[in-house]
Amino acid sequence: MTDTEIRALILELIRDIAPEADPAVARDQDDLREVFDLDSMDFANLIVAIHDRIKIAIPEVDYNKLFTLGGATAYLRDALSQ
Repeated sequence: MTDTEIRALILELIRDIAPEADPAVARDQDDLREVFDLDSMDFANLIVAIHDRIKIAIPEVDYNKLFTLGGATAYLRDALSQ
């Protein structure tokens, strides 16, 4: 997957969790939880949705690497390349 595809996937999954979310406001450096008003359960659901969609196990210790769109994109790109 390309970075563009990964980014689109993340935003799609966020829209599934928070239908009122506007992906157009997402910038790579912004905290997804703040931009899209995701609580801890929403963020956990995002992690599960990512796992279900692309079959990557994300250990809890790495959750902070997915707080931003740029961080999540890089993390998933690296995980997919292994």
